[in-house]
Amino acid sequence: MQGIIHLENICKSYYLGKNELEVLKGISLDILKNEYVALMGPSGSGKSTLMNILGCLDTSSAGKYILNGKDVSWMLDDDLAEVRNREIGFVFQQFNLLPRLTAAENVALPLVYSGIGKKERIERAMEVLTRVKLEDRSHHKPNELSGGQAQRVAIARALINNPSIILADEPTGNLDSKTSSEIMEIMGKIHADGNTVILVTHEEDISLYAHRVIRLRDGLIETDKINKSPAIANYLI
Repeated sequence: MQGIIHLENICKSYYLGKNELEVLKGISLDILKNEYVALMGPSGSGKSTLMNILGCLDTSSAGKYILNGKDVSWMLDDDLAEVRNREIGFVFQQFNLLPRLTAAENVALPLVYSGIGKKERIERAMEVLTRVKLEDRSHHKPNELSGGQAQRVAIARALINNPSIILADEPTGNLDSKTSSEIMEIMGKIHADGNTVILVTHEEDISLYAHRVIRLRDGLIETDKINKSPAIANYLI
């Protein structure tokens, strides 16, 4: 299978005055196209920093990052922003929806930066809202949606540009257990449809949905194991 992510000895340090804080200490990792990976680790393990680098929200201090055949290791911010918009769909714990926009307008927002006209933006937004079974709430604003519905809107927004990777950061962190299961079944269906999914979580039961679990500790990969019985048998969509 084709590799979509290649990390080679990725290091990341931050400076607090004259003191260097070494967060990532040499991460080497390959993720294949259409893999479903959970990234785990305790607070301070480096998983959030690694997620930011994988998502092109930050760059490493040293090492190489090849994303979908392109070296993004030392790209400038504007170039990274273009790569993010094209290659990566983000799903966050806080949903990050704009309160004054409808569900459809929130979903269509990434297309504004691609120069696509309003009519086509809304048509495409309705298509992905249908994928997450939320087309009937397209004209509702975020405060008129439940937490689970808001996260479905966020997932639809992540899908709008047909990205290479869906990067989900604690996507069920603000949801009850029943709604969490529904969201994870949707994520499983997205993976089954051909997307590469990287899930960042601290919840063991959520990691069980992934096919592969990578655990970080103290800025290094502690374990990298295949999950032989992923909990993704029954999909809602």
